[in-house]
Amino acid sequence: METNVLMQILELAVGIAALIIIHEFGHFAAARLFKIPVEEFGLGFPPRVATLFTAGGTKFTLNLLPIGGFVRPKGENDPSIPDGLAAANPWKRLGVLVAGPLMNLLVGVLLYAMIINRIGTPIPDQVQVVEVAPNSPAAQAGLLPDDMILWVNETKIDGTESIQSAIYSNLGKEIEITFSRDGQSNTVTLIPRANPPEGEGAIGIVMSHPTQPVSVIAALPAGVSAVYQHGETLLTFPVKIIRGEMDPSEGRLLGFKGMFDVYQAVQETEVQQSIPAGVNVLGFFATLTISFGVLNLLPIPALDGGRIMFTLPEIILGRRVPPKYENAIHLVSLALLLMLLLFVNLQDFINPISLPR
Repeated sequence: METNVLMQILELAVGIAALIIIHEFGHFAAARLFKIPVEEFGLGFPPRVATLFTAGGTKFTLNLLPIGGFVRPKGENDPSIPDGLAAANPWKRLGVLVAGPLMNLLVGVLLYAMIINRIGTPIPDQVQVVEVAPNSPAAQAGLLPDDMILWVNETKIDGTESIQSAIYSNLGKEIEITFSRDGQSNTVTLIPRANPPEGEGAIGIVMSHPTQPVSVIAALPAGVSAVYQHGETLLTFPVKIIRGEMDPSEGRLLGFKGMFDVYQAVQETEVQQSIPAGVNVLGFFATLTISFGVLNLLPIPALDGGRIMFTLPEIILGRRVPPKYENAIHLVSLALLLMLLLFVNLQDFINPISLPR
């Protein structure tokens, strides 16, 4: 058991570090694209342990604290340094700042595409029985999970709406259901209930669409859509909490222990529910990387979004916020963010999150 927990801790640490390094690689690649020198690309956080190698004028270093990484462009905060980041035109600075969060969101697209590849994509014009309630009309008629519903009376079934319409327009009346099982068609009769037990439908089945295999490449557009919806959900959390539409605990920030608790629950759920291998884990890291990307784009000083906010006056009005004021605001904000991070991590121990089992 202890070995398993240690492996889970290692997996989570490596996963989080990888997402942070991918984020920093986005900044690095954009800086190099705009010909802004990068003095250091660090794996882990200082103090420095060793310089691994130097390439293109950039030192690639190994640092003592093993979580994440960082990029140090030349003249990051000092516009008096020629060819540095702060001296670059605002569009180049904007490109470098946006590239980090964008990389996280692109990873989210890839992870969702991998999930869709593993579970398949729904066939919207076919309906499959997923569950049959005991003693329901469907059970008594002999319907089984995985049966494909083809016809209800004279209605050809081409989606869940058509089967629901055909059934609920015949409550209390005998109907014929034609279905396919193991490649053979069969027909049964049953009477939909007008007042089914709580939690059951008129005939007592749970329906879904069957799935078909899809490549990771073909699943990329669906991955883009999933990341958009996920990001929208994250951004609307505060509004929904204020309106009372969500419990505040659902929008709670998590520290490392909280993330580990969720990671453990995700792995347990995957085993218990016989979900295709790795799907829940991929979903967990998709959530993390999208959260990193979205939160870093928020206009909070010290984060990428805050730095982006300071470039906009220069782009729109042609006037730059004096660097000494910008740097002071980022410094104070960074201190506040570190205090928030400490508070969030302490909360994980003082008031652990409650997870369904």
